Amino acid sequence: QVQLVESGGGLVQAGGSLRLSCAAHGNIFSINNMRWYRQAPGFAREMVAAISSGGNSIHYSDSVKGRFTISRDNDKNTVDLQMENLNHEDTGVYTCNAEVRTSYWTAYEVDYWGQGTQVTVSS
Repeated sequence: QVQLVESGGGLVQAGGSLRLSCAAHGNIFSINNMRWYRQAPGFAREMVAAISSGGNSIHYSDSVKGRFTISRDNDKNTVDLQMENLNHEDTGVYTCNAEVRTSYWTAYEVDYWGQGTQVTVSS
């Protein structure tokens, strides 16, 4: 079993910064892609950032490009999201996702999700 635990959400004023962290625990042999999603009230969940296993391939949604930075630490099985110059449209529940291979003998990866952390940006 694998658990993803997020931290770092909260209330911030527009123009401010927050750093989200997500740690994966449990039976982990390797982690492939890791992603951050967010869901605002009344909107569908959207992927805001993704990072490959080695960190050499990174993708951002247009809405956060230039303001958010995703990074990972493979020794600690963590993925972070540094968010700068936040605005009201960044409000939502942020959830991390990881493609996890649980053992050497497992040829496939399973998607795991965190419980989500609330980010609220006040105008």
